[in-house]
Amino acid sequence: MMIPDLQKKKEEGKKITMLTAYDYLFARLVDDGGVDVILVGDSLSVVVQGNPNTLPVTMDEMIYHTRMVSRGVKKGIVLADMPFLSYQASVEDAVRNAGRFLKEGGAMGVKLEGGSSMIKQIKAISGAGIPVMGHLGLTPQSIHQMGGYKVQGKNKKDAENILSDARLIQEAGAFALLLEGIPAELARKISKSLSIPTIGIGAGPDCDGQVLVLYDMLGLFDQFVPKFVRQYANLKETARKAILQYKSDVESGKFPSEKESY
Repeated sequence: MMIPDLQKKKEEGKKITMLTAYDYLFARLVDDGGVDVILVGDSLSVVVQGNPNTLPVTMDEMIYHTRMVSRGVKKGIVLADMPFLSYQASVEDAVRNAGRFLKEGGAMGVKLEGGSSMIKQIKAISGAGIPVMGHLGLTPQSIHQMGGYKVQGKNKKDAENILSDARLIQEAGAFALLLEGIPAELARKISKSLSIPTIGIGAGPDCDGQVLVLYDMLGLFDQFVPKFVRQYANLKETARKAILQYKSDVESGKFPSEKESY
């Protein structure tokens, strides 16, 4: 699958599937599952590195994980999140760092947060031949400015601003737009008004596609579970039981057995 295939899916009314991945093994599993887009999310700062938010993860760390994911993906599209301060400071930083994800990480494109204040960056990255996905609504890199993880666009003025920013992002050359933590009706309105695909997370069912954090969806990360997350498995409990059984078998002498010995 290639970037233009996502536009074709929107035009044909077919839903786009997207999940995060942070390493080779899970990237292979997600890709084998036929997921269209594999996002190396800056959410790895929280679910992999154990930080309280997405702000600490660095460019080099993001490229390291993107490189692992790219090795595991043969069919889907690999996108990489541009981490905090890798694109906000200047247009030059934005283009250079976006290019690193393709050149060093093997990604096909990047995603960055922000509306009207990031239009110059989106234009420049896209103009350099690098596919870019926008991100509006609840933007985790602005958590301190927003006062926490709160639904955005609930009042008329904020909703109008998000819709306006969505149109600006499309005009700037983005190939798609991620909508996070906004009312379903606003997401529906944006999705209908744009020609590029929208991907929702906590934005209702009417976006052109959906994304979840893989560790949330598999029930591996449960320190907090947002309302929009559906857990399709409870791998944390499965792993816990396996570890306890292994410990018991070693301590009792049941492992390794004669069959498992040379």
